[in-house]
Amino acid sequence: QVQLVESGGGLVQPGGSLRLSCAASRSIFSVYAMGWYRQTPGLQRELVAGFISGGYTNYADSVKGRFTISRDNAKNTVYLQMNSLKPEDTAVYYCNALFRSGGIEKYWGQGTQVTVSS
Repeated sequence: QVQLVESGGGLVQPGGSLRLSCAASRSIFSVYAMGWYRQTPGLQRELVAGFISGGYTNYADSVKGRFTISRDNAKNTVYLQMNSLKPEDTAVYYCNALFRSGGIEKYWGQGTQVTVSS
């Protein structure tokens, strides 16, 4: 079992920045994929940014140029740097990780609230 713990959410004004962190209880050196998703009430959870082994990184069109996903293997942590935040970025942000162990193991964090408002 792997635990993912998100942090860094909060209230920020439009145009501001936040950095989310996702700390894993297992080494992410050989993780198959990790990413950040977000969800607002009544809508499906959507991928914001993610990467798979081999270095391929993907971003939602709505955040390209504003958000950056990165990783620190030594700290088993993945980050989401969010700049130029907009009110429509308001959501609960979830960390997701896929590990290969025979099959694919999928894990979710508990979520962290990001609110962009003046």
